[in-house]
Amino acid sequence: MDRRDLLRWSCAQCAVFSGLGAGVAHADTDSSGVPHPPWQPPARFSRPDLASDEGGLWALMDREETRMRRSPFRIRDAGLETYLKEITCRLAGGHCDDIRTYALRAPYFNAAMAPNGMMLIWSGLLLRTENEAQLGAVIGHEIAHYLQRHSVDRLRDVRGRAAFGQFMAMFGVVGLVGSLVAAAGAMAYSRDHEREADRIGVMLMRQAGYDARAAALVWSNLLEEITANPNADPTKNSVLFATHPPSAERRQTLEKLAAGSPSGDQGAEAFKTRMAAIRPMMLEDEIKRMRYAESIVLITRLIRSSTQDAHLLHYRGESHRLRLEAGDAEAALRDFEAALQTAAPLAITHRSLGYLYRTMGHPAKSSDHFSQYLSLSPEARDAELIKKELL
Repeated sequence: MDRRDLLRWSCAQCAVFSGLGAGVAHADTDSSGVPHPPWQPPARFSRPDLASDEGGLWALMDREETRMRRSPFRIRDAGLETYLKEITCRLAGGHCDDIRTYALRAPYFNAAMAPNGMMLIWSGLLLRTENEAQLGAVIGHEIAHYLQRHSVDRLRDVRGRAAFGQFMAMFGVVGLVGSLVAAAGAMAYSRDHEREADRIGVMLMRQAGYDARAAALVWSNLLEEITANPNADPTKNSVLFATHPPSAERRQTLEKLAAGSPSGDQGAEAFKTRMAAIRPMMLEDEIKRMRYAESIVLITRLIRSSTQDAHLLHYRGESHRLRLEAGDAEAALRDFEAALQTAAPLAITHRSLGYLYRTMGHPAKSSDHFSQYLSLSPEARDAELIKKELL
């Protein structure tokens, strides 16, 4: 898939998740130790008057949702959509019926919810979360933004046609990542909004029975990945961090909010089972981002819990092979050889070894692996191209 096409349809940023039913009577404290009063979620939202600013936004989102249903980048996997809906309903309670959940093929960590109830979950988020609790942490945080109407507050703060255009780009058709990050600035929540969403999001996780400690872990993992490149600026290179500024203080706050919570559900096995069918696609798309240092950090983390996963070993090897900095050829070779030793080796690993050995100046080994690839995948779309490598 062409990288530009992959990003063309992206109803974007982490804006507003809807939801909740039963109340949360837990009293938390802020950074100064002052207790917050018990928080109760609002009743289900009625459709706003079309003449209001919020009503107009709903109408625009209805139109975008119609386009989303037909989008070639919507992942049409009934089992996956059902699973995502189940997680959302577990957190959203009485608001469950107001939310329509779509999985979108876009290789960045992001989720978005429009005011009309259209929820998008990007495949890059699904790849980067390791269990249901981590996914629930992101959804819970965004549900909190929606319940507190933070996005509506932000919309009312927008002044001028250009600024409003930026706001709408968050939910409409946008092209390259740079455009997404620029548009994200229009949706940056205040520190008070973020603190409130963090606090309520952790409450929702506890109520749903999830392990609330997953929230801080998600943030820590993302920060480690996005700072893999020297002198990286997360706010300029990450769609997520354009609206959610990374900081050690934020991570520590999430850890504090989760402190004392019982060891809740991780949902690791259910999550792994549901993601198995689309994981190869997600890894392939991840490599196409061409941010190899970040991909290596990400896949290395995933390998820790799946040491014999042929896809993970293969695509980490591909990251090294394509980056090809000092030591990368050797690292790629180790990963490819390990991938071939797994219980279910991939034919494409032989193709990658063919290219790698050619780069390393070993034509005989290169031809041998290309031949093995063709033997295992005679109908591959690139078979004719690979045959030319044997001449």
